[in-house]
Amino acid sequence: MTHTLKARLAALSDQRLRGIRRGIEKESLRAHPEGTLALTPHPAALGSPLTHPHITTDYSESLIELVTGVHASVSSCLDELTRIHQVVYHELARLGSEMLWVSSMPCRLPSDENIPLGVYGTSNVGRAKTVYRMGLGHRYGRRMQTIAGIHYNWSMPGIDNDGYFGLIRNFRRHAFLPLLLYGASPAVTACFVAGRDHPLQPLGKDSMYLPHATSLRMGRLGYQSEAQASLAVSYNCLESYANSLEEALTRPYPPYEAIGIRNLGGDYNQLATTLLQIENEFYGTIRPKRVIRAGERPLHALRERGVEYVEVRLMDLDPFEPVGIHADTARVLDLFLLHCLLSDSPPDTPDEIAALGRNQNLVAARGREPGLRLERRGESVLLLDWAAALLDAYGPLAERMDRVDGADRYARALAGARAALDAPDELPSARVLAAVRAQHADSFLDFGRARARQTSQALLELPYPPELASRFEQLARASVAEQRHIEATDHVSFEQFRQDYLSPARLGLGQGALIEGEEAGI
Repeated sequence: MTHTLKARLAALSDQRLRGIRRGIEKESLRAHPEGTLALTPHPAALGSPLTHPHITTDYSESLIELVTGVHASVSSCLDELTRIHQVVYHELARLGSEMLWVSSMPCRLPSDENIPLGVYGTSNVGRAKTVYRMGLGHRYGRRMQTIAGIHYNWSMPGIDNDGYFGLIRNFRRHAFLPLLLYGASPAVTACFVAGRDHPLQPLGKDSMYLPHATSLRMGRLGYQSEAQASLAVSYNCLESYANSLEEALTRPYPPYEAIGIRNLGGDYNQLATTLLQIENEFYGTIRPKRVIRAGERPLHALRERGVEYVEVRLMDLDPFEPVGIHADTARVLDLFLLHCLLSDSPPDTPDEIAALGRNQNLVAARGREPGLRLERRGESVLLLDWAAALLDAYGPLAERMDRVDGADRYARALAGARAALDAPDELPSARVLAAVRAQHADSFLDFGRARARQTSQALLELPYPPELASRFEQLARASVAEQRHIEATDHVSFEQFRQDYLSPARLGLGQGALIEGEEAGI
């Protein structure tokens, strides 16, 4: 740990460390016991995915997303995530035999056009959400959009825009570490890569894998976009980041112009023909975020009021954990983010950005390969040496967090990460492959089915207080009422709404940045 880092840690008050907040968004496909995608509508008793504060859908009607509130401790955050899971599992059990698929890489999928898009009602904003998803399907294919993950949202009081962007730059430099420690997607069903060029090796009759992969989700087969590779997004400051995004949101992209806004029958193909339809289309391992106001564009919110928190987007679902993430994982993420914040963070350059992309793809595909080397400031370094040095630097951070917390949970979580680094066979990606091979006859599908069954059983066996069920019944009813209110108060055509929402004037500061009357974001 450098002298500068020690001094910055010492200068942090206990009050600011106690002010760290985190929240989780967790995606999971709904699947049938035989491992096929559930094509049924989002369960009505779970409320409106447009307006429910905790239960929504992501890309597909079959891809459920569970959202916690903001929490002062890891344990309270995971407690809430568990309760939301209980509500969903009890409703799925009441309806039949569907389960949540517990791996990031999907179950057996139907043909691309039969993967259902999320449906959000008849309001302009609800229709826009579905058209946006239609556009994603045209641009990248629907299969890629069925990949699931965990987003870890994190903030600390007293961080300004420059501080958050310094954190983000260091996060991108060190993103290989959580990929190595927590990547859990080394294999896929064969149908996921059917018809695509790929480097995967066959595994059994219905699976494909790479022997040393950590996270195929975060590699070339996952959330990657050749079109977005042309984006030279700089994270050196809010202004440079915002300008890069604005260009992508306003510059027409010829292949997407060829798709067109509407098809010959008049149905919408996509929201826009620009490189990005909206801000959320930009793929990245981490995003600067700000809670938006009704009818506001996310980029306008960032420019007007600054960064409020960061959204960590590279975490795979852990299929061995009932809610997809262990408390120790979240605590190591806290240490990782705190270290990114407090460490020196020089400006990024185009050459470094390219090297970071190469590092990410290497670790995703070959992270457990003995002797693997990464690029660091123009030099070649051993992955394990770099990872060990980072974990060593987290020691004083864990001690300080534990002093503030009055326990030893952060030190124990860090010790677990160090032990896993010393025993790569204990990493989640290695455990997945070992289980697929030893217990499921080389079938990733059968592994996923078994883990989904065990997870469902474990969550259904937890005590399910009547007041929890009642509270979520009330939330569901309120969300449906709110959706109906939005639908009843629309006052312009969808095409007018689309043009107004996508107006370049709404990305900047000043007047005209909000659409009056719209109560939900796209």
